[in-house]
Amino acid sequence: MYYLSEHPSIVNFRWNHTQSWGSTWSFLFTSISAYIFLSLLLNLLLFNRRRPVPLGHIPAIHSLSMALISATIFTGILFSAAAEIRDTRWFWRRNKTTAFQWLLCFPLGTRPSGRVFFWSYIFYLTRFLHTLRTFIAILRRRNLSFFRLFNHSILIMMSFIWLEYSQSFQILAILFTTSIYSVVYGYRFWTAIGFRSACFPFVINCQMLLLGCNVLCHIGVLLLHLMKGGCNGIGAWGFNSVFNFAILFLFLNFYVKSHLGKKKKKKMMMMMMMKSSSEYGGDGFNLDSDYGVAIMELNPIGCTKNKDI
Repeated sequence: MYYLSEHPSIVNFRWNHTQSWGSTWSFLFTSISAYIFLSLLLNLLLFNRRRPVPLGHIPAIHSLSMALISATIFTGILFSAAAEIRDTRWFWRRNKTTAFQWLLCFPLGTRPSGRVFFWSYIFYLTRFLHTLRTFIAILRRRNLSFFRLFNHSILIMMSFIWLEYSQSFQILAILFTTSIYSVVYGYRFWTAIGFRSACFPFVINCQMLLLGCNVLCHIGVLLLHLMKGGCNGIGAWGFNSVFNFAILFLFLNFYVKSHLGKKKKKKMMMMMMMKSSSEYGGDGFNLDSDYGVAIMELNPIGCTKNKDI
């Protein structure tokens, strides 16, 4: 617990443009631009390649690393938030503020320093590790969607804004995100090393749960801001809210198109199998045929493949 919430480097952390790596606006826009450019360039270079590039155990190592890092950040910011509540409880009693209200709404004048902002900074840095998922997907020859590039870029920008403007609600946002990510990346590691996948779209359901929690918390921040006389970083919160709802809209649009396209493709495969069976005088489906293999990949027995977003 000492190394997660009481170490001097954590307690005395200060977010500033001279001491914190990656804390300038120029770095933020340069890094996001480089990420988008390199993603598009790599996708273009592999445009004519159909087979995936062999990656060995790299995807599994990346998933395991992200799961462990997410679990560490979750534990660290949870202990740090508890320590901050313990040390400042006397001040909240005077101002009639509860711990839950503080988690949603920082008092006006809050500076980006101390325990929770240290873990917020670590969370910001891990967003760059998260983008490696895009390059892994490209090398596996999966479609490079606008949603993937937009989502990763906005996550980097929002985590930067949390620190820059001491935005309210970031503690709960990091707790929700890291808890979901530790489960999702743990699941990806599980499947990457050869174990059976879930019988439902596990990753998508986790992402829907995370987006739902974020929407509810944004509503809570707005209500507290109106009732308590103001929350710190409310301008950044408004900017953050717009992008969160944009991500939600794009995610739902992506999910609907993907789901409907999958059902349409499955129906076409079934019709082709039936046509093939009737042409050759068969009396049933042949799962060893090319069509049988294709339909099994779309919907394997007992499970549904998860869409990697």
